[in-house]
This record gives sequence, structure tokens and C-alpha cells, in this order.
Amino acid sequence: MSGLMVDADRCIGCGRCVKACGSGGIVVEGPRGARRAHATESCIACAACVDACPVGALAFERPSAADSAGCADARDYWVFVQIDEHGSPLGVSLELMGRARSLADVRGCRVVALLPEGLAGDRGVSARLIAAGADEVVRCRDERFSACDAAVHAEWVCELARRRKPEAILYGATVFGRELAPGVAVRLQTGLTADCTSLDIDRKTGLLLQTRPAFGGNLMATIACPSYRPQMATVRPGIFPMPRYDEARAGEVVDVRLDAAVRPRVVLRGVERTREADALVDAEVLVVAGRGIGSKKNLALAGELARALGGKLGGTRPLVEAGWLEPWQQVGQTGVAVAPRVLLSLGVSGAIQHVSGISAAQSIIAVNDDARAPIFDVARYRVVADCVAFASELLERLDSQRGDRG
Repeated sequence: MSGLMVDADRCIGCGRCVKACGSGGIVVEGPRGARRAHATESCIACAACVDACPVGALAFERPSAADSAGCADARDYWVFVQIDEHGSPLGVSLELMGRARSLADVRGCRVVALLPEGLAGDRGVSARLIAAGADEVVRCRDERFSACDAAVHAEWVCELARRRKPEAILYGATVFGRELAPGVAVRLQTGLTADCTSLDIDRKTGLLLQTRPAFGGNLMATIACPSYRPQMATVRPGIFPMPRYDEARAGEVVDVRLDAAVRPRVVLRGVERTREADALVDAEVLVVAGRGIGSKKNLALAGELARALGGKLGGTRPLVEAGWLEPWQQVGQTGVAVAPRVLLSLGVSGAIQHVSGISAAQSIIAVNDDARAPIFDVARYRVVADCVAFASELLERLDSQRGDRG
């Protein structure tokens, strides 16, 4: 149920709510003089219709914290597992599985993996999730999941959550996860913190502490949801390490069904996948250029260096906004979070929103002509020098080494 209430005495059937709704969640029907608005099953409770109503006839019934939250009954940490076109879990889902295991151990509760699939079967995915830290895998095989329709997935998650009352649900901040999680939050009338860079437990209250950049990345905010359940957060890929697998771990797999009344909005006609951003996330070696690179010509030099090192080239937001790099090459909180073995930072100042996206790198080599640049605070190796001259000399030495060998 959407929770939309219509005051029939006030509603004048003007239709402004219909025009304001972006999801087809409200209609105005009835004979002339008695036309009234009412919600449809497509309502996502965004409240756009409430704001548009000129007579105040619309409102959402928000349950009280005591009624809706069920805080005392809430238990277990859930991880929504997103799978790729080959049926394997995404890396971010496995990363969250490991983090959820750590959080659940502090809370003394279980970890539950939510595994929605098509009809092809899980190909050992359930066993892998248990080895990664899940105590239970709740699996649902249904062809309606194949089209990646967030509304279908949201209905399934909400149905389970209302029945089983989880303490928290974690999602990967993928394109799909960013659509799914808000839909679940609205339906369950609970809070959601997006793009978290840290998840921890308050030892006194037991609340999930969700940290993310705020105010344009100028500070880090830690957010808690004390009155509603489940607590929910999305986390970008690469923020947490991959879990350590324990093949001897015991767990159970529970198969459930999706309500037959749930109808998909999306019909899958074909799949065309762009792999560039995935290659950036998975790169072992990454060269990241910042504003200090100076020009598009110098950026090309950084690209040559990345290829010579067998890695990929990324950059900061100003370079993307200048049109020097593609959006998928942006590294940082508003781009992609990366976790390479080696990251060479050229002319990057080190703003919070950028640093939060590279914090999982094993080794950062920073080159900047400003000895006080914040990037040096997170770097293992610090080079105070002109980044263009450094890149040029390093490239020459690499070329020379190849020449000596060949």
C-alpha cells in the first residue's frame, strides 16, 4: 500500500497531481462533478502529488516510529546480492557480505544474503555467499527478475522485510542499487544513507553508524537511524576489502517465491554492456590525473604512462567537466571508487570526495608540487615535484628499459 490519503471533500479533480506524478502513481476518475484522485499500484510515495495539490486534499499516512519501526523486534543484517549477466555476484556485494559479517558479530546477530535470480539457477553462488559470511541465503528464482526491474525487486525485498524485520539492509551503490534502495526505503517508510564510505556500530546504542561525505565533500557526516527499521545504506564498490572465504562455514539456503501479483514494468529486449568503467574499477594499476596536469596534451602523456605501466587512466572531476576525460573515468565519491594494487596520483590536490574514492588502494604514490597538498596525507610515497616532468621522466625510463630488453 502506498499510504496516500485523499480527502474526498477537498479534492476538486483538477488533475494537477497526475501531471506532477512521474510514475503513474495517481489518477483522477469519476463522473463530472464527482471526479476524485486515488493512488494506483505504481505509486512510489514520492509525495510530488501532495506538493502539487492546490487545495491540500492529499497527504501520506506516515506510521509512528513505534508502530512502523519495530525496533525491538528487528534482527539480522541483510545484504542485497546483485548478480552479473553470468550469474556471479558483483564484487561490491561480496565486499558488503564481509563487512556485514563484522558488523553482525559485534551485534550478535546473523547475516542474511538476499539472492534474487532468473530461472538459470545460482551455479554455486549460495555456497560462495555462505563462505563469505552469510548464515542464511534467501533465494528466489523467478523470470521477472531477469529484466532488472527495480520495482519488482523492491516488492520482493519489502515483502520479506515486513515479515522478517531485519535490523539493517545493505546495498551496493551500483546504478541498479541506487534505484532499488530508495524504492525500498519509501515503501518501508525508513531511512537510507547513500554512498557510504564507512559503516560501524555504536557500542552504546547498537545503531549502525553510516559515514559519507557531505556539503560538497567538505566534511564527513556520520548518520544514524534511531527510530525506524530497517536501517539502510548503499556503499560504492571498492570501499571495503573482499571477504576471506571459509569453505567450512555452515549455512542454510531458503527458497522463497515472489508474489504472483507483482507485475514488471520493464520488458528486456536485449543487453548492450559498456565495460570501460568495469575495467577502471578492476585495474591493478591506475594512473589518476588531477587539475595539476595542466593541459589536455599533458593528460595524453599520463595516458601513455598508464599504458606503459599496464594500467588504466582516470581523473578527477575538473578534468571530466573540462571534457578532457569521459564521465566513466572520474575517480572519487561522485565517480567510481577504486581499489588498485598501485595508484599513481599526478597533480591531484586530494579533496575529501576524491580521497574517499581511492581509500581502498593498497599503495598510493602521490606527485604534487605543493608539499602541503592533502593527497600526501593518504599516500604511502610522496613526491614533491612537477607532475608532468615526473611523468615524462618515468615514461622515458620505462621506454629505455624496454629498449634494453628488446
